Amino acid sequence: MPSASAAPSPSVSPLRVFGNRGFTLLWTAQLVSTIGTALTSLAASILIYRLTGSALSVGLMLMATAAPSLLVGLLAGVFVDRYDRKRIMIISDVLRALLVAAIPVLVTLHIGWLYVAVALTSAIGQFFEPAHASVLPEVASDEELAAANSLIAISAFGSTAIGFAASGLIASRLPIAWAFYLDALTFLFSAVCILLIRIKPQAASEPTSAAVVMRNLRAGVRFLLDNAMLRSLLVTSAPVLIGFGLSNALLLPFAHQALKASEFEYGLQEGLTSVGFVVGSLLMANLADRWREGQWIAVSFIGMALAGIAYAYTSSVPLAIVIITLSGFLNAPSSIARRLVIQRHTPREMRGRVNSAFFVSRDVLFLVGMGAAGLADVLDIRLLYLLSALLILVSGIWVLFVPGLGQPAAEWRRALGLLRAAGARPGLGAGRAATLADLDRLGGLLPALSALSPTERDSLRQHGRVLEAPAGTALVHVGEAGDSAYFVLAGRAVAGVPLPEGRFRSLSTMQAGDFFGEIGALTGEARTANVVADAPTTVLRVRGTDLRRLMHHAGLRQLFLATLSERLARTQICELPRFGGVDQANLRDLRQAQPAQAANPPRADAGAAG
Repeated sequence: MPSASAAPSPSVSPLRVFGNRGFTLLWTAQLVSTIGTALTSLAASILIYRLTGSALSVGLMLMATAAPSLLVGLLAGVFVDRYDRKRIMIISDVLRALLVAAIPVLVTLHIGWLYVAVALTSAIGQFFEPAHASVLPEVASDEELAAANSLIAISAFGSTAIGFAASGLIASRLPIAWAFYLDALTFLFSAVCILLIRIKPQAASEPTSAAVVMRNLRAGVRFLLDNAMLRSLLVTSAPVLIGFGLSNALLLPFAHQALKASEFEYGLQEGLTSVGFVVGSLLMANLADRWREGQWIAVSFIGMALAGIAYAYTSSVPLAIVIITLSGFLNAPSSIARRLVIQRHTPREMRGRVNSAFFVSRDVLFLVGMGAAGLADVLDIRLLYLLSALLILVSGIWVLFVPGLGQPAAEWRRALGLLRAAGARPGLGAGRAATLADLDRLGGLLPALSALSPTERDSLRQHGRVLEAPAGTALVHVGEAGDSAYFVLAGRAVAGVPLPEGRFRSLSTMQAGDFFGEIGALTGEARTANVVADAPTTVLRVRGTDLRRLMHHAGLRQLFLATLSERLARTQICELPRFGGVDQANLRDLRQAQPAQAANPPRADAGAAG
């Protein structure tokens, strides 16, 4: 592709995202509430150990924290996708504040109430976490996402260290109840911050029932498994999470048995791991967009694996501390890149369920790894630690070959440059008349078109136009009148919703079999995105009147309305535009398009163009 087709991307400081009021409030809320969560986590363990003197009781406390993820995690994602996420986060924070504040009183009644309060607090958190992860792409543009996720990671890990330190200080100098009261205040502070953020409300399109919830849950899982990028991420992350659970559980006994380290030196390793992660996240804020997500994940996994192998063989405490700090540093790229993959490849109405699925799989696999640490009673601990590193190494190599994750960064940067220059790029010409061979070609890409009658095929042939677009051609401009839809027969195009200062949201790629412009064709509204040919591209242009006539075919109606519904959500249009010539039955289908979309989803990489 000629270099002239892409305008250079401006160099922007990653800290510029703090100029975004919504992100600053979300980041501050996370920072403060995570400090409080760490306070409660450590304070609850200290309190239970003081009251019982039992290590088993402390273990049960940790299980009470983890169990709700397995019980309600996936269902929580369904509700996050059906209701106003901002309201869910605020209610979650207020309820957790009340529960945590009540702990000092409850434990005077019976120690069992401490387990109940901690479990309920964790269960409520299962609703907050996917909601929080889902709204980040709505308060930060696509180009800000890498910096935003890096800074969110820094606030999470840095604040955890602060919370642990503060909890230890309170436990040694003040009544332990103060830790719970402070945590309650942090939740209320977080709720106020979130209240001040402008987030587009989301409401359920149909009454909630057990059947609807289960259907939505199945739809979310199906979407996750049908999307090549998300499926690859889930599968390649599984061995890593098991390895993390195993190595984390082995860290303390490894320090005592293999390194002969003191508890202080063990604690130093834990603390410096967080420091390494924070430093790595700071660098990712500047460097994340230099490579694509899959490349960062592979480098991170392989780097952590090599550090783990070195750690398994070391006998020097100072060297072990350096290696474990390096491992924390190398963990940051994959942690941030995994979040970016989920955010960039999941439509708005699916983010709650997809995030919940990843959170639950994370917790389950982490527990599997921790359970495997019991083998240290019968096997050499160095051998087990080496095994955990090899699991991560296998995943790092695997990432290089699975579909989607290895996409080069140059492709993404080129797409941004093309979209920025769309206004100055030449548009489509008149093209040529469509032929039956063109329709057969499109039918092979979209089997739903096989339902067309000979009369309908002939109408499309008579009125359709086939256009050849060299790389860099502007196929659609935002704001122009929309009276036609376009079907990609060959090539590749990129779409994006423009934001101020040359930024874009909902950046996506369309290939043969995808279509765009259906919003304008069906509604008569202006285009909502720029679409530019990223390579020599052939498209079939279909008039809006012809597209409307095809809506009586159930398969085509489901395909068009499901994709249209997704794109309306992704472009953040607050009110559905009027449908010129589309009847009320089709409007009902549009409102119910989300479950239909999940049952027969369009291509996962379809664009957001109108």
